[in-house]
Amino acid sequence: MSEHQHTASLSDVHQSVDTTAKPKWSKILAFFGPAYLVSVGYMDPGNWATDLAGGSQYGYTLIWVLLMSNIMALLLQSHAARLGVVRGRDLAQANRDTYPKAVNFILYAFAEIAIAATDLAEVLGMAIGLQLLTGLPLIWGVSLTTLDTLLLLILQRFGMRRMEAFIVALVAVIGVSFLWQLVLAKPRFGEVLTGFVPRLPDTNALYLAIGIIGATVMPHNLYLHSALVQTRKIKRSEEGIRQSLKMNLWDSAIALNLAFLVNAAILILAATVFFKSGHHEIAAIQDAYKLLSPKLGSLAPILFAVALIAAGQSSTVTGTLAGQIVMEGYLHLRINPWLRRMLTRLLAIAPALLTIWLFGEKEINNLLVFSQVLLSFQLGFAVIPLIHFVSDKQTMGKFAISPLTRFISWAVATILVYLNLRMVGDAAVAYVRQTGHTMTDILIIIASVLFIVLLAVTIAYPLLQRRRARQATNIHPEQQPWGELQVPDYHCIGIALDFSRHDEKVMASALRNGNGHTQYVLIHVVESAPAGWLGRESDDFETRKDREQLESYAAVLTRRGLQAKAILGYRHRAKEITRIVTEEKIDFLVMGGHGHRGLKDWIFGETANQVRHSVKIPVLVVQ
Repeated sequence: MSEHQHTASLSDVHQSVDTTAKPKWSKILAFFGPAYLVSVGYMDPGNWATDLAGGSQYGYTLIWVLLMSNIMALLLQSHAARLGVVRGRDLAQANRDTYPKAVNFILYAFAEIAIAATDLAEVLGMAIGLQLLTGLPLIWGVSLTTLDTLLLLILQRFGMRRMEAFIVALVAVIGVSFLWQLVLAKPRFGEVLTGFVPRLPDTNALYLAIGIIGATVMPHNLYLHSALVQTRKIKRSEEGIRQSLKMNLWDSAIALNLAFLVNAAILILAATVFFKSGHHEIAAIQDAYKLLSPKLGSLAPILFAVALIAAGQSSTVTGTLAGQIVMEGYLHLRINPWLRRMLTRLLAIAPALLTIWLFGEKEINNLLVFSQVLLSFQLGFAVIPLIHFVSDKQTMGKFAISPLTRFISWAVATILVYLNLRMVGDAAVAYVRQTGHTMTDILIIIASVLFIVLLAVTIAYPLLQRRRARQATNIHPEQQPWGELQVPDYHCIGIALDFSRHDEKVMASALRNGNGHTQYVLIHVVESAPAGWLGRESDDFETRKDREQLESYAAVLTRRGLQAKAILGYRHRAKEITRIVTEEKIDFLVMGGHGHRGLKDWIFGETANQVRHSVKIPVLVVQ
């Protein structure tokens, strides 16, 4: 059974691109787009530092590392697309369905940290690009990046395809800029090809390789891709799903190979211009910019800065979408897009402004590196659940990945987790040696132990859950009816609906307790941000769609010869349901209960309990 629109990932654009009723080539092109939005994360400003360092220190030697990380990324992104196409769930939703509440909250926090770290790299990249082009101080450049918070809202007004076209245009700007710089640099492609031979000259090259891989495979892209593929409306037959998987694989292969070419171009440019001229310590973006002009002329640094701004701007759009996905998926909480955008951007701007204010612009590159370390820290907690989900035959059926693909995937996950743990561990050890504070050492040890425990839970819990599910099958015998029971005669039954897959059960339970002369009052509370501010005066997209949906439910009952009407509430679920019960003189209320408690009660609120204690009528809670 498909999920309702309100529980679908990116519900505003869910299945907004129809691939089912198009000519052959139009149909093929309709599938292309999601991977291009994902690909910008593989060429954002956070990747530039490692590419520049690799090229300036080791020439073309580390190109094979870029290729290897790109193959890893293609494998994992294809898994993310498979999860979204087959199950219709994004990675955040699948995690929420699988892991315990406490683990899910930590995974959500890690995902938000990863998105904030990504956005931090984009903020710094755009600010540096503006400084290089105009001389604007970094502190003002960082502040100006708040102005793009409404860009996603403007793009969403024009639909998913135009948003994708905008991103592709920015990617084209990046690609053309570096292509032209390579033309100016004139690398010898025979020497470039030697870089595809795997080798690591020394220990420092290993660290750079770890940095390149850590900066390439990003956790938020896995959340993003699993949701974006659901913007395509496909035939839910075996043939339709297989075709969608095939087209999304092609989409990913083309988009990620373009990202690989951009990263390779940065490394080749650094190798040709800096390594060969003896400038082996170029890691800062500003240093690379300054040295391009005397080497390649005045046009090259301008193209470099323009590409940097385009990379930051394109990544900021996809970062916002990823933030929306993890918040909706883990918390089942949707807020106004501009509020979500502002929240993400403030989390990125605050550390950037604080660093510049306290330590000056010289520490910006260290902050950029730190953002990549944060991404590396979180990577395993996105990759491991993803592989679990696409390997599970109970949920994926015949579309589960093959044993060979599963083995390769776990090998890739092991390599990525090991390399990223090593990078984070080395950074922690270096910090401890530098400070020498006992309390700091203890905190790092505690954090490391908790990290390992959480990683073990992430790996083991889905396997244990599957085993328990198999053992629990048919434990309880089917309950037999008790015979004739006298049903009370209710005159007005209220039905609280949340537009989820549980609505059918709630409605059926209400009808079983009514009769021919019972009036049914259908209740739904709108919780969008405009509804929270304006109440009954709100007329946002969600309010209109909720009204249409509720009225369509009432029409179904009316066609069956029943008395039904639809009433919307606003802002607070429990208070509004209680108010409507009183005003409509409802004598029996049926509502759904999701069975959460503890931390989730604090996040979502205790609607059923609050209503039950606030009204003086029977309340049937349908789990």
